Amino acid sequence: IIDPFFDNGGTDVGLFWQSVASLQRVLIGYTLAAIVGIAAGIFVGLNSFANKALDPLFQFLRTVPPLAWVPIALAALQQNQPAALFVIFITAVWPILINTAVGVQQIPQDYINVRKVLQLSQKKFFFKILIPSALPYIFTGLRIAIGLAWLAIIAAEIVMSGIVGIGFFIWDSYQNNYISDIILALVYIGAIGLMLDRFMAWVQTLISPGE
Repeated sequence: IIDPFFDNGGTDVGLFWQSVASLQRVLIGYTLAAIVGIAAGIFVGLNSFANKALDPLFQFLRTVPPLAWVPIALAALQQNQPAALFVIFITAVWPILINTAVGVQQIPQDYINVRKVLQLSQKKFFFKILIPSALPYIFTGLRIAIGLAWLAIIAAEIVMSGIVGIGFFIWDSYQNNYISDIILALVYIGAIGLMLDRFMAWVQTLISPGE
């Protein structure tokens, strides 16, 4: 509480730096998940055959807990940092993808008819009709995913040893029986999670103020 900014090198740093390290991983993994999830969601939403073929796979993969991906990621990537990013990505991508696909599928038929009558190009249809109509669903997925990404990195850091992060801080405090430090870290986790959700809600009001 008194000095969250201390830095003695290695993993011996204050909670502020532990939180920043975790947030950096979340930012990278979540951004990748958003890009892939929105793009794949639009493709699946527009292609009924792809939706029927891939939806069972998506539903299967999204139920795998984040911690179950950790040993696979570590075995495949051999390093903690890339493995942590993969766990964030694979956890966050599904709600974005699925909600985006649903949003695209829910575009009102009247809008589709307008496109046909006005003979809108693919580009105009994409930016004038598809994206604005699907935005509420996309942001629902993004808000769910940011919370899952934050949960995933905390869990992954607890399992992975030797990396700076708030999850590692909790595990190290537990091993040293510093219960007060664990409680303080939980406060940090909850506060940061709330701020991340509110940030995404604020971004939504900027991009889609009518929603």
